[in-house]
Amino acid sequence: MNKREKATKIASILDALFPMPDIPLEHEDPFTLLVAVVLSAQTTDARVNMVTPGLFALASTPEAMARLSVEQILEKIRTCGLAPGKAKNIKRLSELLVERHDGRVPADMAALEDLPGVGHKTASVVMAQAFGVPAFPVDTHIHRLAARWKLSSGRNVEQTERDLKKVFPESAWGKVHLQIIYFGRTYCPALRHDPDACPICAWAGEGGRRKAKGVRKAGARTKR
Repeated sequence: MNKREKATKIASILDALFPMPDIPLEHEDPFTLLVAVVLSAQTTDARVNMVTPGLFALASTPEAMARLSVEQILEKIRTCGLAPGKAKNIKRLSELLVERHDGRVPADMAALEDLPGVGHKTASVVMAQAFGVPAFPVDTHIHRLAARWKLSSGRNVEQTERDLKKVFPESAWGKVHLQIIYFGRTYCPALRHDPDACPICAWAGEGGRRKAKGVRKAGARTKR
């Protein structure tokens, strides 16, 4: 089974388990999604969803957020990791959206990546989930599972993104991105993972390799 065939089988399993995955960050529009994704760096989605209602009650548009002080933003997001830096970035990116983009989040990867606190992964999430533009955001969980399933060498997230884009159809990138995140949380955790019990690792990853190795050893014993 080559990588593309393996990806097709993985996609069918993901579709059965998570047919219509929702983005786990609560948001109302491209701007609130952008802010939520910026906040999610080194912070759980659950934590982000706890702080954003209070923040967006103060300011839910670039214009309103730009008028807040860094201290006001920080007060609402303090329990998120790296909160002081994120507060500065959220204020400044809001100011730039007003100054450069008429207060709108641009549907342009380069323009998004030019905003403070917005890296390639964050920009990819916004492009895929807010604008429906084909993109395949790769976070640490997707990077880990792609290597586990031998769909990528796992050298870095950039390589993983390129590898996954080759084996999954472009039309499904945004959906598969979310499906893999949910699958990792539910069936394929980083720690205390049983690959033999995993619906995908059992045949595509370490579990499958162990089974194949066991068959080879049994065959060798039979010959003797």
